[in-house]
Amino acid sequence: MRRSRVMDLTMAASGLPFDDIRDLIAAMPGPDMEAANAVRARDANLTKPAGSLGRLEEIAEWLAAWQGKAPPEVRRPLVCVFAGNHGVVAQGVSAYPQAVTRQMLENFAAGGAAINQICAAYDLGFKVFDLALDLPTGDFTQTDALDERACVATMAFGMEALVGGTDLLCLGEMGIGNTTSAAAIYAALYGGDAAHWCGRGTGIDDEGLKRKVAAVEAGLALHRAHLKDPLEVLRRLGGREVAAICGAIIAARSQRIPVILDGYVVTAAAAILHAIEPSTIDHCIAGHLSAEGAHADVLARLGKVPLLALDMRLGEGSGAALAAGLVKAAASVHAGMATFEQAQVARKD
Repeated sequence: MRRSRVMDLTMAASGLPFDDIRDLIAAMPGPDMEAANAVRARDANLTKPAGSLGRLEEIAEWLAAWQGKAPPEVRRPLVCVFAGNHGVVAQGVSAYPQAVTRQMLENFAAGGAAINQICAAYDLGFKVFDLALDLPTGDFTQTDALDERACVATMAFGMEALVGGTDLLCLGEMGIGNTTSAAAIYAALYGGDAAHWCGRGTGIDDEGLKRKVAAVEAGLALHRAHLKDPLEVLRRLGGREVAAICGAIIAARSQRIPVILDGYVVTAAAAILHAIEPSTIDHCIAGHLSAEGAHADVLARLGKVPLLALDMRLGEGSGAALAAGLVKAAASVHAGMATFEQAQVARKD
């Protein structure tokens, strides 16, 4: 596992305004339909009844369209976990102290977390990024979580996280208090009662859930005049991990790397980009349906059908990493199966 630490993101090598982020999004490449059509044509000749592999066939086409090659392959899958701390924790929205974020990063480094075991089981690369944990974001019930420069610098850092190469990116997060931030983002983007978007996160009790709902309501009230712009939603209510994941999604698209989204918090980053331009996340697939909050509602709004539904709500990229096993299998099945002609198997009459 490689680990990168950024202690002062406000000094990162970026000064791009939000307009430049929008320009990057507008310039992103579309799908390679020639590659997707080649996969579809080969699939029609493989030794199986048409459509019998269900979503595995769909996944192979999706991989080809966004990798730009047929058959697609997954040889260098990577799980990237971004970690950040949140000022809103001061409102009593989490069952765990903020120090747990760093302690869990040490656990990742020692190989003791669930995500370590999943990566080992599926032969996935693993990177963790410490996003200035000693500098929590502003408490969004009182002020902006991030200023524009820091937000865009963090997005730029997320873009650079792909250096080293991968052909399938699984995105994860770690951060005490970040389901509160995600709930606020969803409430700002989609409206409705704050309580609809707030789950129990790390296991808060009824009083903690009330504080969480109250914090989201306070954040929405404070920033209401600025929440029509999705990037303003991100910087005012989001966290560094969410901003970095936004950047990683953009960079993956530019580099033709398909993306597997993890759960509630990672999907909040995708929701920000989708609100700017829906096609921005066409290269992303939902790894699993989280038990946290209103994840099913969010995925429906994004048009994403999750690959797995295991009642998980751990984070750490765990659901995305598990789904990577299915994606690897889809690529291997498509590339490795014999055609009817090769196997000398008769077709149906």
